[in-house]
Amino acid sequence: MYRVKYDPSAEAVHDALPPHVSEQLTSALEAACYDPIDATEPYGEDDKVIRMVVTEQAFAVLLIGNTLKTVTVLQVTYLG
Repeated sequence: MYRVKYDPSAEAVHDALPPHVSEQLTSALEAACYDPIDATEPYGEDDKVIRMVVTEQAFAVLLIGNTLKTVTVLQVTYLG
C-alpha cells in the first residue's frame, strides 16, 4: 500500500472543499493508495508517474513514487 503526501497548497485546497466533495476525493485517493495505476488516469503522456484522480466535482494531479511507495498530491482543482 502507498501513502499519501501533499504539496501544502494542494492540501489547503482539499481542506477548503465542501464536505461531500472532499469525501469523494479522499475516497479516490484511498483507492489510488491500493492500486495507483488502475485507480487513476494518465495525465498527458501515460508515463505511469504523473496521474490524476477524477471525481464529479474535483480532480487531483498525483506523482506516483514507486520506490518510496508514495502518492503525492501536487494539485487539487475544484470544478464547482
